Amino acid sequence: MTILDKIIAQKRIEVEQRKATTPASVLEQMPDFKRQPLSAREAIQGLHSTGIIAEFKRKSPSKGIINDQADVAITTQGYIQAGAAVLSVLTDEPFFGGTPADLQAARLANPLTPILRKDFIIDPYQLLEAKAWGADLILLIAACLTPADVLEFSQQAQDLGLQVLLEVHDEDELDQTLCVSVDLVGVNNRNLKTFTTSIDTSLRLVERIPDTFGKITESGLHDAETMYTLFRAGFDGFLIGEAFMKTADPAAALRSLVTDFTSRMPTFANSFTS
Repeated sequence: MTILDKIIAQKRIEVEQRKATTPASVLEQMPDFKRQPLSAREAIQGLHSTGIIAEFKRKSPSKGIINDQADVAITTQGYIQAGAAVLSVLTDEPFFGGTPADLQAARLANPLTPILRKDFIIDPYQLLEAKAWGADLILLIAACLTPADVLEFSQQAQDLGLQVLLEVHDEDELDQTLCVSVDLVGVNNRNLKTFTTSIDTSLRLVERIPDTFGKITESGLHDAETMYTLFRAGFDGFLIGEAFMKTADPAAALRSLVTDFTSRMPTFANSFTS
């Protein structure tokens, strides 16, 4: 059994437990469920956007504890001040150390910023949770869903006003799961079998993604030179978490990266250095 198999097996148990304790009808009465979600795609593709989706993540199966001291509200506010376009907050607890309270705290601290609920969506109930907790964007991982699941969940997400980031790892996943109800396509550079990362995955797949979708590259992004290479290849956005969270001051790490990245693009630089 792979780590992904273990995560999904645990996730199915968790979802059934939460359904029993917090019915959909309760989620639909929560204040943020009535809130109009923000557009993550617009935030990423805006004229002076860095395109960075800055992630709050305490740990991971491959790295163990990354940062278990950071405060979610302070860190995410720092991310926005440093130039992040969108926030990503983990809500998986057993494997990534996240909680629904983290997403809710980030929402409260950043009312004008789109937020991705980063989790393993395997049931439509989780879409209701995402909206009730204050998310604007949800993640659908092709590796743990069927094409029919992706179509169904993405359509339901859009009905709720949520945008959808579809994550793929190779050509087959992209070809089999891409559908019009997806807003953004994320190419994960991490091999799920070996957990090694290579941006060659993104460079190989970028031209296969139609320009009607926002294009996001994920994992293995640590420096401005790599980001610029991927930007030139056609990517609109960059999902980065570990590179920031492993430092004592994640926001400062992001600010340094933004300064280096935007300095390579004079039309952007003035927006983040003034």
